[in-house]
Amino acid sequence: MQTRYFTISDYPQGTPARELFELHAQELPALADGEVRIRNSWLSVDPYMRGRMSGVTTYIAPFALDAPLEGAAIGEVIDSRDPNLSVGTKVRHMAGWRDIAQLPADEVEPLPSHDVPEQAYLGVLGMPGMTAWTGLNHIAEMKEGDNVLVSGAAGAVGSLAVQLAKAKGGTVVGIAGTTEKLEWLKSHGIKAVSYRDKDAAQLTEALNNACPEGFDVYYENVGGDCLEAALNTLKVGARIAVCGLIARYNENEPSPGPSNMAMILIRRARMQGFIVFDHWANYPQFLDEVGPQVARGEIDYTETVEQGLERTPDAFLALFEGANTGKMLVQL
Repeated sequence: MQTRYFTISDYPQGTPARELFELHAQELPALADGEVRIRNSWLSVDPYMRGRMSGVTTYIAPFALDAPLEGAAIGEVIDSRDPNLSVGTKVRHMAGWRDIAQLPADEVEPLPSHDVPEQAYLGVLGMPGMTAWTGLNHIAEMKEGDNVLVSGAAGAVGSLAVQLAKAKGGTVVGIAGTTEKLEWLKSHGIKAVSYRDKDAAQLTEALNNACPEGFDVYYENVGGDCLEAALNTLKVGARIAVCGLIARYNENEPSPGPSNMAMILIRRARMQGFIVFDHWANYPQFLDEVGPQVARGEIDYTETVEQGLERTPDAFLALFEGANTGKMLVQL
């Protein structure tokens, strides 16, 4: 059996060119004891993957050049030499960017049993959802009645963060770009503020108009002008959870930090970055809490879906153009 997979042959500077991604095919070896073969049905592309294309180890090793790229995926076991994973089992694993995956069974997990579409375990009930829940509850320690600001508020992480925050009863403001995303936020009772055609001062004014009393919690996905404006609108004792800085991922040179970092001192605020994998021991708690809400339709989620393995690089690059509402996925 053949597998088709994407590689990169060089580490890009700035925004990766589409031509950087090369599609290959090769014959798979015979299954060894303890291995499984999986036909992937859904692939995840996520902003953090850009950091793995830098050639530098951060909190995770970089992608190896000319080797299959990796990412979360869902598929079905089609051959198995492991007694715990039978043929037909639906599973999640990290051998994405390919159509057929072959890997040790201990790197594969059967899907949980909530009554949701299987791809939800790559989005609202997967790493992005867990990231939203962790940042609000364990990092920012969100409380009832907190006013919450979320940047990237209609993306895979932000779209759940605003709904979890809204359930706590305070004012929730989401920063987004396109008309579609702003309307989605408004339809869920979220005050929506566009960052388009606004510098930090103008965005500050828009946030102050949306929530004059200021914010107890800022959930940071973007950086840049969004962070600078958010710092201007904090309450005393505010907490900032930093899960991503997508505005900087494709920069050729580091940009200067916000000019108003003094607001951290003035507002006596706490700002903490986090990596969700450090908190994965809490995933069962997240799933127990949020899974039933998703299954009952109490939490809405959206997906942007590209069709076919060949479109995986295009789906990934679209993340940096703000082209996705909710989770960006590739369906095979």
